[in-house]
Order: sequence, then C-alpha cells, then structure tokens
Amino acid sequence: MPAPPKTPSLFLGIELATDQLRASLLDESLELVGVESVDFDSEMPEYQTQGGIFTTPGEAYTTPVEMWIKGLDLLFEKLSRNYDLSRIKSIGGSAQHAIVYLKSPLPNLTPPPTTQLYTHLRDTLALPHTPTSQDTSAHTHALAIEALLGGPDHMASRVGMCANPSMLSAQLLKLRESTKEAWGRIGRVSLASGFLCSVICARWVGMGEGEAVETGMWNHAPGGGAGAAQGTSQGWDEGVLDIVGGSREEGRRVRTWLGDVDCSGARGRVGNVSRYLVERYGFDPETIVAPFISSTLSNYLSLLPSQGDAILSFGPMDTLLTPAAHYIPTRLYTLIPHPVQDGAGDRAGRGGKRYIAMLSSRNADVPRALVRDMYTKSWSAFDRLVDVVPPGGSIGLDDKLFSFWYLQGDTYPYNRVKGIFRFETGVKVNEFRDLRANPRCLIESQVLAFRVKWSRMISTGVLGTRKPSGGIGTSTPPPITSPLSTTPPSISALPPKAKVVGMSFDPYDPTPLPSRILATGAAANFPSVASLLGDIFNSPVFVPSTQVDSAQVVPHRNAPARGFPSRASIGSAYLARWVWSREWGAGGLGVFEDEMKRLLGKRWVGSGGVSLRTNINTPLPGGSLPGGKGSGSGASTPFGRERRLGSVFNVEEEEEEEEVLRIGGVAFLEGLERGPGVIGAPFNAYQEVGYNPNIPIQDPQTPTPASVAAGQTAPTPLTPVVAMPTSDAEKQIGLGKVAEPDMDSFLCYASVVPEFCRLEGLLIKGII
Repeated sequence: MPAPPKTPSLFLGIELATDQLRASLLDESLELVGVESVDFDSEMPEYQTQGGIFTTPGEAYTTPVEMWIKGLDLLFEKLSRNYDLSRIKSIGGSAQHAIVYLKSPLPNLTPPPTTQLYTHLRDTLALPHTPTSQDTSAHTHALAIEALLGGPDHMASRVGMCANPSMLSAQLLKLRESTKEAWGRIGRVSLASGFLCSVICARWVGMGEGEAVETGMWNHAPGGGAGAAQGTSQGWDEGVLDIVGGSREEGRRVRTWLGDVDCSGARGRVGNVSRYLVERYGFDPETIVAPFISSTLSNYLSLLPSQGDAILSFGPMDTLLTPAAHYIPTRLYTLIPHPVQDGAGDRAGRGGKRYIAMLSSRNADVPRALVRDMYTKSWSAFDRLVDVVPPGGSIGLDDKLFSFWYLQGDTYPYNRVKGIFRFETGVKVNEFRDLRANPRCLIESQVLAFRVKWSRMISTGVLGTRKPSGGIGTSTPPPITSPLSTTPPSISALPPKAKVVGMSFDPYDPTPLPSRILATGAAANFPSVASLLGDIFNSPVFVPSTQVDSAQVVPHRNAPARGFPSRASIGSAYLARWVWSREWGAGGLGVFEDEMKRLLGKRWVGSGGVSLRTNINTPLPGGSLPGGKGSGSGASTPFGRERRLGSVFNVEEEEEEEEVLRIGGVAFLEGLERGPGVIGAPFNAYQEVGYNPNIPIQDPQTPTPASVAAGQTAPTPLTPVVAMPTSDAEKQIGLGKVAEPDMDSFLCYASVVPEFCRLEGLLIKGII
C-alpha cells in the first residue's frame, strides 16, 4: 500500500492587539495561506469597549482581560471552520504591552473541552481591567522610581531604560498606593504575551528577557560589561523591587509574583499545545508552542531588518527600532535583548548577545487626529496640506515655524513637558498666522524629534561606527570612562559644521543616518508623510507590501483591512517556523534574519519571481487581487508621486488647492467650538475633544443619510502610497519602496535642526 501523501506544514502566528485578536497562517516557505481576526468592539459588544479599551479620568486606559480570553476561543473557532488545524506544527504569538494580575492560588489551565476558556479563568483575575501601554496614570510613579534610583542615567545603567509610565514597576507602585485590597489578592503578575502563551500551552510561562526589560525591574547587564553598573548581576533588581513593595519583605513577595525569566532567546519550545485545544479544535498534540513576545518586537522580526535599518512604526505610540551592535545603556534610548539569540557571535556587542535600541514617542496618533479635526475635514485634506505647505511652514529661510504637541507625559527628554507650543521666528505664539501650516509643522516636529534622537544615540557608539559609504559598522565600541557617562564628544572633535552650530552632531552629515526606513502604521500610508520621512532622514522609505495593498482598501487605519495580515502576527509565525526548524534539526542558517531571508529567497526562485501574497481573497478597488506577480512593485502599480522641495510651489490643480484652503479655515473654526483650552492648552487638550487613541479614526468618505438629505458631499478620499520600482531583494521579503530621498530637501531640513534643538531645549528646561 502506498504511503499517504504528506500534508504541507503550517505555522500559526497570533497577535493580541489593543482592538483585535489576529491570526496569520504561513506554510513552510513563509507564504501566506490564511488570515482570521476578532474585532473586540463589533464582535463582543457586551464589553462596551471603544477601540478595545476603556478611558477613565486621570489618563487611565484599561481593557477587560476576560474579553481577550473569550476572543481567543472565538478566534480558534473561526480558524477551525476554515482550516485544518492538525496541519499546524508550531504556534508563535505576540501581544500588546499590558499587565495581567492573577489571584493566588493559580488555577488549572486545562478546562474540560466542553467549557469555554473565559468561564474557566475569569474568577482567577485579581483585577478584571488591566492598564494598557497607552496608560499614563502612573507617570509620576515612574518619575519617583527614577529619582530614588539616582536619576535617569543611573536607572538606565541598572535596568536598560529610564522612567516610562507603562513599565510594570510604575504600575505596581501605583496599585500598592491606590488599591491595597487588590494588592493583597495578587498571586502572580504576568504580561499579556506570557499570559496568552500560558493559556495556549496550559502551563504558566515566564516572561522572555525582552518583556522583562520593559518592566523596569530587570537588570540584564552582568558586571564587567560595557556600560554595566559595578557589582550588578543579571536578574530582578532588588533595589527596584524594594521600592515597588515599600519594604524588603514586600519586595521579595513581588519577586515571587514575577516568576523566572526565559533568557534562552527562542532556542527551543516553551511547551506543547494544551489538551483543551487538541480536543476542542483539532490541533495535533505534537504542535509546539514557541515563545510569545511583545507586538513591537514581533513587528520588528517580520521586517527582517539589516544592520543600519530603522523601523519606524506609527500608531497610538510611535516607535523607532534598530539593531544595536553593542550594549551601552544610557537615558537616550531603551536597550532590549533581541528575541532570538541565535549565536550571532561577533555581530553582538557582548558575549554573543544581540540587542535592539528603541526610541519612542507617546504623542503620536492623538495629536495627528486632533490637528486633522481642528484644521481640515478629512485625512485627504490633511495629506494635501502636508504636501503643498513649504518645509517649515514658510518659503523664507529665517522665519520657519515650529510646533510641539505634548498632550501626554512622554519619555525622556520630554517627561516633564506638557502642552501645545508653537513658535514663529523663534518667538512663542498661541497660533500660527497661517493656519494651513499646522498639519505640516506637526509631522515635521514628530519626525525631526526622531531624527535628533537618532543622531544623539549614534554619538554613544551603541549602533557601531560610521562607514565611509554610509550605514553603520559593528566594530569595537569606543572606550567610555564611566558606565554612567553620556557626555557628548568635545566640540573640537566634531566636524566643522557641527562646531559652528555648537551641537554634539553634524546635522548636515547624512552618513550616520539609517540606510533604509522601514515604515508601518496608518501614517506611513500618507504619500506626504512617506516623502517627508525620506527627506528628513535622507533614506529610501519602504512599507510592507501587505500594508501597501491593505491601504488601497482602508488607508487611514492602523489595523489591516479584512483579509490582510498584521505584521506582528506574521513575525510571530516567522518565530514559530524558526523554533520548529531548530526543534527538528531542519538545518538552515544560524541567524534568524538570514534564515528567514533564505527561505523567502528560495520561494522567490521556485515561484519564478512571484511576489508574496498580501491577503486572502480580498479584491482591491477596481476588482484586482493583490499578491500576484509584481504585486507591490512598479510593474503592476502606478509610480508613487514624486515630491521634491520645489513641488510645494507648483499646484497642478487650482481647484484642489482652493478646496484645501477652504477646508483649513472652516475646520479650524469648528475645532475652536469643540471646547475651551484646545489652542495653547497646558494639559489634557485631547481629552477635552474626547479622543481615545485606540478608536479607529474614520475618514468621512461616504456621506451619511443625514448629510445626503442636507445636500452635503463627502470629501475626496485619501489617495494612499503605492509602490515605486523596487529591487528584487526587497520584493523577496515583502517590501515596497514608497519614497526616495532628495539631497536638497535633506539639506533644507538639516538647516533647521539647530533651531529645533534650541527650542526643544527651552521646553525641556521649562524656560517657556
């Protein structure tokens, strides 16, 4: 009798996002074969969330944990109806940065197959609602921990980061001081990623090292390493634990809640799929479970960055991540261990371990949405204003406009800055004389802030040394006299232009800037934003082809359109594929990014150059299906709009320009009527206009029945980015080029960096 045909293996990636649970199925060659999702607001209305969260006074953002568990059952039900789950060989996962508080004793995680997970586990939650990463109610507690540890530099040398309101240590300190009854009920504390992994493999799983670092309590710098505090050892920091607990005894109790940390770096499975999932949904009992990580890191893995790349993710909180060549902790950035410690050897900075440097900004989607509603009536008008207004909001060289929107407590150096600040000719004003400048000045400010942070980070040597041809090398880091020293190089050692402006870096030198910008999130779908990114960083901008095609359906949402995968779920599936190959000795290259690129390159050759599928049976406008040959390339899509410094003076369609001007004036007056204190407000301006950063921001592109009856017309829909001609190397891994840099525009922005830094310094020092 002939042997039964071998069924192709599948790999499942799950993402617990703020507003949805998402799943992507990939085959062995990393081709997309399945997508499912559960939308919390629409499919579980009984929880009454908006964008998957609740907002309460005091800048608190929480979400019901029971909703996650119930959504997980619903997600597996959808998958089991449409796919053969017995073919899944490995499961990987990721989750938003959120906290789960559990009662003691811990429950059995294997309910009978006839019982739903949420009914079995809901009584074990010490707190039914948990703070999310957008929660800033613990901002003062984070600053208090930082101060007790000796300041931001001392804190960074111990735990790899400085004060952050979403770090677990700050949230625990707030809980102890505000809700002592709940504090007494806690038996275990887990992050959302570890909790989700525990439910799937039916045993309590500890945090990965990357998640542990983000708690603000994990010391991952053994003594003797560059930048490590003297006498420290890897593990939970007892000093921070004592601060959180309020005493040595309570600090030890907190230590028992946290459990052990998995420092293996995804070198093997954490367990097998639970008996519950096998019996209820038909999983193979031999299905392995890979480590679950944060959505931020999973998004990073999905893009397979090279040394010198920068991954800029737009969303409720903007983040910029890049491979770090060395371990040099300072207040300027957060250092996170790479989730896959794969023996990269000399590529790492210390003992073979690899790191990722992260920059972040909490004031992201909320200011963009607020400016959109105050000065325009649609995202298309917002994009048009960013496009046609001159750089710096003015044609002149000496009267550039600057704006800083800090509506929430942010990370260093803006941790004590709050409010909306505008400057004309270096003088603070309540509003610009030309209201149309606001959208462009906001985007410029947000991108310039990352540009300046990047340059300051480069000066520490954490990313390696400069290469003459551009990009970042990985040679030995420069010697430092003190692990806590962040003193910039002396002025005499700086390039001539840097000496003139008195800065710690040369704003005119593009050499240390990223070799590529890999952008994700809704803002990257705006052609004007993509172009501005390329000009300020003097780097080509790439967007995942899954997002480029999804944007043709829904261009103004961070969540992918129906049928399209999320990047974090794809990254989780990549990790599941990696762990499975290591478990079964399938060979391959020894570095995660290199092995995934090898598999994708093999698929590319075998398919004759056909691009990766970007969705599951979702037609684009016009009836075409993306993902065929040439998808995401210039061969099958129109070229992106070329935007150069001179284009701001040439308006091709006079009527469209007049519409933009009219929209700007009318919407601004409407914005003023929303409530007092919006313009120049010292704090919480976004709350006064009722903004929730996780509610999908809808563009009113289709008229409502009421607007039709009133004779109103919908605004012009946003035209999203499309891919320009892209090299095969990028197309193989699913990237599409959407913007090219322009040296003239780069030099224009370089000339305003000194003034931007001067005004930024005044805000940080509280002089203004």
